[in-house]
Amino acid sequence: MSAPSQPLLSATRQLDPALSDLLRRLQPGQRIRLTQTVRVGQKQWTTSTTGTFRGIRYLATGLATDRVPEDDIVVITVHFTKDNGELSSIALDEHSKVEVVEERG
Repeated sequence: MSAPSQPLLSATRQLDPALSDLLRRLQPGQRIRLTQTVRVGQKQWTTSTTGTFRGIRYLATGLATDRVPEDDIVVITVHFTKDNGELSSIALDEHSKVEVVEERG
């Protein structure tokens, strides 16, 4: 049994090590379900979407424009294609859940 890999790094919060391991194992073309908790003010709800995994990238936000580069906020994004063909991406946070799902039949 191999030791768990280091979590994927984000400038704000670390992802759960199990999620980091799953993301490292994903291959383009695999079907995934992404679930996130959305919070606005005192209200929150959970939403999910399913699609075909395309890749993982890091997004440097524009929050640090004309500031010290070390202050940049960098988030991990999962890129995927929805079932209707729409190219989409979701920025992950500490509450994000990603699952591999069975192929459509």
